[in-house]
Amino acid sequence: MSGPPPKSPAKVPPGLHFIATPIGAARDITLRALDILAGADVLAAEDTRTLRHLMDIHGVALGSRPLVAYHDHNGEAARPRLLAYLAEGKSVAYASEAGTPLVADPGFQLGRAAIAAGHPVLAAPGPSAVLAALTVSGLPSDRFLFAGFAPPAAKARRDWLADLSPVQATLICYESPNRLADFLATATEVMGGDRRAVVCRELTKKFEEVIRGPLTDLADRFRDRPVKGEIVVLIDRPGERRSDDDTIRAALADALGRMKVKEAASLIAELHGLPRREVYQMALDLGGAQDQ
Repeated sequence: MSGPPPKSPAKVPPGLHFIATPIGAARDITLRALDILAGADVLAAEDTRTLRHLMDIHGVALGSRPLVAYHDHNGEAARPRLLAYLAEGKSVAYASEAGTPLVADPGFQLGRAAIAAGHPVLAAPGPSAVLAALTVSGLPSDRFLFAGFAPPAAKARRDWLADLSPVQATLICYESPNRLADFLATATEVMGGDRRAVVCRELTKKFEEVIRGPLTDLADRFRDRPVKGEIVVLIDRPGERRSDDDTIRAALADALGRMKVKEAASLIAELHGLPRREVYQMALDLGGAQDQ
């Protein structure tokens, strides 16, 4: 005797639905996200192959529904098509390649355009590399800042880290495996080697790895080590103590070897939480006046 016929997917309300997808383990997707994928009129994805594979794993049929690629390289062309579907009163589900949409993801402009056009924008929350890394890091979670990817160029990366260094929050960054060693070396130099940090690699996947320690130890560990996979780096907030004058002078002397007096004084003042005028005078006393 045959069983009851399969139920038709529930109708998804009109609007743009952002769906969080697994960052590794396929079973991390939520039941609500699967319902939206099954019932939305139109599907869009940063990587359509990844979404099709996820749907196949969970037995969600695409059928004759449109599946639109939407990523950094085709956003200008694909966005009007998706907005047209929304204008027709259809439901559009957008999934990032992994994690929560709009977190280092091209869906931001699509969401803004949908809001500007007066369409409902909803979220089906779920996996996030940012929050997963914060959870396992052991660093304070009462205040944190997601900073995204560091600039690839050395000077820009140094300036970027210097701007972040005094922030009183746990810093969370994404980084390429190929640039991890350079990132940690620069962070050690700019922020101080004793600053606590965590490197998370391949979260929720088979070769998941979480390495904790001072920045200098992490920089040493990854200096000559080949790295693969998705990387999240977390750095603790700066300490409250004031460095002694000898430490300040040593840091200034090092900085003066690479930059002009005002730049060096500004950097060291930010790193150590000191008045810029005071540090600038110390730099002049060290003999940096001739570099102005």
